[in-house]
Amino acid sequence: MGGRGASSGLSDKGKKYGSEYKTLYQTGNIKFVSYNNGSATAPMETMTDGRVYAVVNTKNEIKSISYYDKNKKRYKQIDTGHLHNVNGKKIDLHTHKGYIHDEKGTYEVSPKERKMIERVQRAWYYHINR
Repeated sequence: MGGRGASSGLSDKGKKYGSEYKTLYQTGNIKFVSYNNGSATAPMETMTDGRVYAVVNTKNEIKSISYYDKNKKRYKQIDTGHLHNVNGKKIDLHTHKGYIHDEKGTYEVSPKERKMIERVQRAWYYHINR
């Protein structure tokens, strides 16, 4: 099932499932993770129902928030912190829909997504400032 992991616990490259990320903090169904090698990318799959991952970059900022479907594969990712063209205008907060990243389009965040962004950022900033 690709290089990031399969239900067997090992990827096709022999990496142990979950070895690419480090858990920084968890509250409820939200897990804050950082990528172990290179730039911060969101996990493609999860092993936990209802999990939401918030990826933290090297500057200790939330880079993205990703959601997973009933098959535990990513179906939506909210990006924060960088501009992206959506409907001809550059916006900071935007949503990519699809497993790969953008195969189902890029959109402005919905009011529900904006509430999740605020919830994630509030939890993270509370955690790092204790």
